[in-house]
Amino acid sequence: MPHSFAKPLSNSAPGDVAGVPRRGVLTERISSVVALLAVAVWMGGILALGALAAPVVFAVVSLPTSADAMTIVFRRFDTIAMVCAALVLATEAARAMRGTRHRFDRARSLFSFLAAVLAVFEGISVSPRIAHLHALGVRPGPGSSSGAAAMGASLSRLHEVAVACAQTQVVLLAVVVALHVVTLSSARGEVAENAGPHV
Repeated sequence: MPHSFAKPLSNSAPGDVAGVPRRGVLTERISSVVALLAVAVWMGGILALGALAAPVVFAVVSLPTSADAMTIVFRRFDTIAMVCAALVLATEAARAMRGTRHRFDRARSLFSFLAAVLAVFEGISVSPRIAHLHALGVRPGPGSSSGAAAMGASLSRLHEVAVACAQTQVVLLAVVVALHVVTLSSARGEVAENAGPHV
């Protein structure tokens, strides 16, 4: 009886890798690209404004002009940061809808959520209060009266809170970037493993 040398038909659909849909890997990559671009704008803005622009402006331009100018800049960046946070959380939601979640995915979602909470807290609570005190002419430090001293101390504390929020966001976002790299590498490894030699 003649033997058939025809290769058995594969059940894999076109565009699959050894039965593993490429759509999942493509979704992971697109989500990561969108999230990482948002994180780059978000974290880069914090570093550019906090580490570069603010020290230079306060050193070169006298008060209250420097404080008024940077207050406007930071308020505008708060909006950008919150939009970036929304984009990052949207990509996490899109990934969660796929159903498969590993421990690195859950960790990345958690750190993204914490960074977003801080961005929103700073944008809707801390920065508006700082802007309000600056508009009243309050300056950090002791004032000439007890009321001015209290408001100056309050402004100083708000500045400290804003700095702490920004620094914490940078750390959290750096972890998010690292987790994106890990999860993308894991996804490629799973596809490569499942796409081993098939007869």
